[in-house]
Amino acid sequence: MPLRLRLALLSALGAAVLMAAAGLLFVTQVQKGVNASLDASLRARSDSLVARLATSSPPQPDTLTPQSPSPSEAQSGDQRGDQQGPAQGVEEIAQVLGPDGTVLQSTTGTKPLAPSGRLRAAAREEQAFTVSYGGERFRLLAVPARSGSRQVMAVVGTNTEVSDAAVRDVRDTLVIAGPPTVLVAGCAAWLLSGAALRPVDRMRRRLAEITERNTGARLEAPGTRDEIAALAGAINAVLERLSRALEQERALVADAGHELRTPLTALKAELELAARPGRTRQELAEAVTAAAGDTERLIRLAGNLLLLARSDEGTAFVHPRPLVLTDVLDPAVQAAAALAAGRGIEVRLRSEGRIGLCADPDGLRQAVDNVLDNALRHSPDGGVITVTAGTARAGRNRQTAVIEVGDQGPGFPPEFLPYAFERFRRADPARARSGGGAGLGLAIVRSVVEAHGGHAAVGNRPGGGAVVRLELPTCEGPVAGLGATDGRPPSM
Repeated sequence: MPLRLRLALLSALGAAVLMAAAGLLFVTQVQKGVNASLDASLRARSDSLVARLATSSPPQPDTLTPQSPSPSEAQSGDQRGDQQGPAQGVEEIAQVLGPDGTVLQSTTGTKPLAPSGRLRAAAREEQAFTVSYGGERFRLLAVPARSGSRQVMAVVGTNTEVSDAAVRDVRDTLVIAGPPTVLVAGCAAWLLSGAALRPVDRMRRRLAEITERNTGARLEAPGTRDEIAALAGAINAVLERLSRALEQERALVADAGHELRTPLTALKAELELAARPGRTRQELAEAVTAAAGDTERLIRLAGNLLLLARSDEGTAFVHPRPLVLTDVLDPAVQAAAALAAGRGIEVRLRSEGRIGLCADPDGLRQAVDNVLDNALRHSPDGGVITVTAGTARAGRNRQTAVIEVGDQGPGFPPEFLPYAFERFRRADPARARSGGGAGLGLAIVRSVVEAHGGHAAVGNRPGGGAVVRLELPTCEGPVAGLGATDGRPPSM
C-alpha cells in the first residue's frame, strides 16, 4: 500500500477516533450540565416540601393528594389505574414516603417513584437520579425529612423531556457532522502527504537515472531545511563516497593491469628468446632465471592485490596472538642487513625490552619487511637504517607497541606525505618499476596495521631522512615468554 494512502487512512481513522471520543465527552458534559440545572430546581422544591412537612402533622397512608387532572385525564387515569404512573404530559411530581417505602402523600400513583435501593440511601443523605416512570423519564431528588416526630422521605421530580431533547439534538448533530469531518481529514492528509512526498518522488526518479557511467550526478536538495533536505544531503554524501570508491576501483584495475603488463611482457620476450634455435645452454639458463624472477614478481604482486582486496571487503586476514615484538623484528632486521651488506648500509635494532603485544606474526613480519624494503631502496650507500621498538601511552591504563623505521635518505616529498599509503603511489613517479616497486608496499603496511587495530604514519626526520611509525595494541594479560615482572610492556 502506498505511503500516501496509508497516511490518509491513518489520518481519517485518527479523526474518527478523536471525533468519537470528543463527541462522547461533550455529550456527557452536556448531560451533566442539564442534570445539574434540574437538580438545582429540584433542590429548591425539596427544601420547600421539607419545610412544609416539618410544620405539619404526620401524614397518613390514606391521605393521598394527587395532582388534579383534567376530566379527560381523570377518565384515562381511571382506566389505567394508579399503578400505571402519572398522566401523560405531567411536568412535576412529588411523593412523601415512610421509612419502609410506603407512599404517604403523592401527586401521582401509589407506586413509589424511587427504587428501594435509592430509598434506603435517601434515608441517610440526598440522592439525585433519573428513572423511567409511566413511559416517561423523570429526574428525581430524594431527601430525608421529618414530619413532626416521624422520619419520612421527600421525593420531588421533574419531566426530562425538554432536556433529553436538547441532549439528543447535540448527539444527532455530532453524528451527522462526524463522517464529513473524517472525510475532510482524510482528504487533507492525502493532499498534505502528496505535497510532502513530492520531493521524495523527484529524488527517486533522479536516483533511477544515475548509473555507473554518470557517477558525478547528484540529487537536487530542496531548500526547505527539513528532514527531506537532510535525506537528500545524506544520499548525496553516499553517492560521493560510492563515486570515490568506484574511481579508486577503476584506478586500481588500471594500475594493476599496467603493473602486470610489464612483467608479463618481459616474461613473454624471455620465453620467445629462449625458444629461438641456436641458444647456448648458458643463455637458456639465464632466460629461465630471468623468467623465474618475473614469475616471482607476478606472484608477489597478485598476493599483494589479494591481501588488499580482502582488506577492502573486511575479511579477517590476520590472526593475532600474544607474542614478543623482538621475536618478529630480529629476523626481519637480519634479513634486511644481509641485503644491505652489499651497499655498505647498516641496519640497527634498538628495543626498550621484551615488549609483548597481540599480533599476527606473519602479517606483522610482512609489514616490517615492506617498511625495511622501502628504507633500503631510498637509503644512500653506507647509510644507517634504525629500527626502534618501544611503547607509548594510548590512554589512562592503555599502552601501544611502537615500531619506528628511519633512514638517512632524501625523505618523502612534502606533497607526497598525505598520499603515502595510497595504492600505486610512488614518491618518484619517474622511477623505473623494476627499482621502485609497484607502489603497494606502504598500502599493505597500513592495511595490516589497521587490521590489528593500530595506526600507521609517515614523516621526515628533522635532520633528514624518512621515518615510518607503526602503532599496535599491546596484550591485556601476560605474554608467553615474558617474566612476571615484565609481563606489561615498559613505558617510555
